[in-house]
Amino acid sequence: MDDQDLRVDGNAAAGLLGEVFALEATAAWTTCGGCGAIGQVGALLAYCHGMGAVLRCPGCDTAVVRVANAGGRWWLDLRGARSVRFDPAP
Repeated sequence: MDDQDLRVDGNAAAGLLGEVFALEATAAWTTCGGCGAIGQVGALLAYCHGMGAVLRCPGCDTAVVRVANAGGRWWLDLRGARSVRFDPAP
């Protein structure tokens, strides 16, 4: 078996993605791409504006999460996060 046998289009991940995006986002843990600090999304510093928000690392001010709604479309930019981890609910 090679990679060709395992590859399908992104629709195959719909169930997994639906589970992730249904979770409480502020409880997720992020690793800052700037300084490596680990903390919950709810502990990031939020700069809110009409279109959405920029969430910054309190340690180094890296923009970890950007979220916006423009024209009925949602935009999510996580390039400032090395990783985002969702833990199971207690």
